[in-house]
Amino acid sequence: MKNQSVTNNIDWITVCIYIALVGLGWMNIYSADMTPNSEYYFDFNQNYGKQLIFIAFTVVLIIVILTLDAKFYERFSSVIFGFSLVLLAGLFIFGKTIAGQRCWYAIGGFTLQPSEFAKAATALALAKYLSDPQINLKNLNHQIIALLIMGLPILLILPQPDPGSALIFIMFILVLNREGLPSWYIWTGFIAAILFVFALILKPQYLILITFIAVAFHYIKSRKIKRNIIASALVFVLMSGFVLSVDYVFENVFKQHHRDRFNILLGKEVDMDGVGYNTNQSEIAIGSGGWFGKGFLEGTQTKGNFVPEQHTDYIFTTVGEEWGFVGSLVLILLFVGLILRVIYLAENQKTKFSRVYGYGVAAVLFTHFFVNISMVVGIFPTIGVPLPFLSYGGSSLWGFTILLFIFVKMDANKVNEW
Repeated sequence: MKNQSVTNNIDWITVCIYIALVGLGWMNIYSADMTPNSEYYFDFNQNYGKQLIFIAFTVVLIIVILTLDAKFYERFSSVIFGFSLVLLAGLFIFGKTIAGQRCWYAIGGFTLQPSEFAKAATALALAKYLSDPQINLKNLNHQIIALLIMGLPILLILPQPDPGSALIFIMFILVLNREGLPSWYIWTGFIAAILFVFALILKPQYLILITFIAVAFHYIKSRKIKRNIIASALVFVLMSGFVLSVDYVFENVFKQHHRDRFNILLGKEVDMDGVGYNTNQSEIAIGSGGWFGKGFLEGTQTKGNFVPEQHTDYIFTTVGEEWGFVGSLVLILLFVGLILRVIYLAENQKTKFSRVYGYGVAAVLFTHFFVNISMVVGIFPTIGVPLPFLSYGGSSLWGFTILLFIFVKMDANKVNEW
């Protein structure tokens, strides 16, 4: 049984959705490259030509991933994770700075972004750690180690600075929660994010008053389960301290372009010709597509190059303009279908390692998909998160392909698991 062709057990639904997304991605990159004066001949120096080369190398990657024994990924997960951390750390010495971010290695005429590959490596490391039968995420020491595995890439990525990639790694908290991490971790993060946003809108004293009322209400409501007043007071002090620190962090830790993006999002500044230009133009492009779009290669906003980075982070604007609401909905349904399929397969794994890794894949894909679309339509700050399988770039395409097809290999091998 172990020597049978792995293709007999591959989940072809997942593979077909992957092929559809990569194909749609290339078509829209091609369209984004074509200006009204473009000559319609193939040019490997254009983005669409380079992306086709990346796709060709992706086929080789998939063959290698599926050829390796499934146990290889579990056996060498710690080595892979350690190597990814070395690559991230090496950026501070050997990295190339592009647009103020030191996130890439320059290799000939190409650049490689190690954070894209670190996502699969971190998912493997977490799966390896959590699959140990002795690990229980109700135990504080085990929680700390799991959070450390998740946090090490973040500590190396934030100073680059690359907050978008760091956000993706934070979402591994969803995987830990699925495996038993107490939910208060997620609630704490969620409340902190809400407080941060409201602290930028309201005066601190008003928000502290609201916080006091909320904590007091919770204390009164939960007295029957022996909540004590000291704990409630401590929560109030911590929340108040956090609220008072927001202004300092915003003004002294955030970069100016980060502050500008938050201010635009919150309506505190209107700069349609500056930092708000990308989002404004993307909204115009998507809105102009109507129900059925203007047609392939017919997008006026796309052809006029009104949206910067339209072949990378803002590739969804091309979809919205040329394929319209219906085309955008089809794309969204493909992503939702892929994520739900991965979750379904993860739940049906026979080993905890494969299940945890599968949930890691779903968490990464969901976060990228949700943040990118939200960013493009103007309900999330622009933070440089690519749309999986669609955005231009070798590192992005290869990183997501490795992430997904390692799980495809694990799932195909489950018939050999006991």
